Amino acid sequence: MEVVLDKKYPVAAGLESSWAVLSNMHELATCMPGAQITEDVDATHYKGSVRVKVGPAVAAFAGTIEILTLDPVTRTLKMLGKGADKSGSSASMALTAVLVPAENGHSTLEGHAEVIVNGKFAQFGGRMMTSVSDMILLQFAEVFSQKAQALQGPAPVAPAAAGAEDAAPVAAPAAPVVAKEFNALAFVWVMIKKFFADLFGRKA
Repeated sequence: MEVVLDKKYPVAAGLESSWAVLSNMHELATCMPGAQITEDVDATHYKGSVRVKVGPAVAAFAGTIEILTLDPVTRTLKMLGKGADKSGSSASMALTAVLVPAENGHSTLEGHAEVIVNGKFAQFGGRMMTSVSDMILLQFAEVFSQKAQALQGPAPVAPAAAGAEDAAPVAAPAAPVVAKEFNALAFVWVMIKKFFADLFGRKA
């Protein structure tokens, strides 16, 4: 089963700080729920893992990442990830991510992903997989923005007007958190509640 995703996420930091996160595979991995880099094979190949929690059980995927393009001029990352678990389920993702300037000195992370899933996870169907991907990517984007903002530091303070008191210093962004392990059971519960809410909403 294949799912194609095209997303845009605001990043509360400029291009330079955002690129520093996007171009660092170890930093980038910690933005993804349950993901980590376990080995640097060479400059463009990595080994890693992703953990997905389903109630008390934890499914672990081991896989590889290949960096196809890492262009600081266009601020473009192209990568291919592949993984499998012990049950035989597998997944692959071809990702293109680009940073573009946005208003107020911020940036926007634009992504195109083609995800192919085989095995038990393919039984959820395209609509469910798209919803799962949306929730994972939303958490990814939030942590990514935090990391980029922390690297950029606090915004400069505007000079105080003549005779006015000194401007209060701007607090630095809070330290970014590593993305939490994705809880599939909690997600399913959210989907069930949304289904009934939509159902009764249509009847009303």
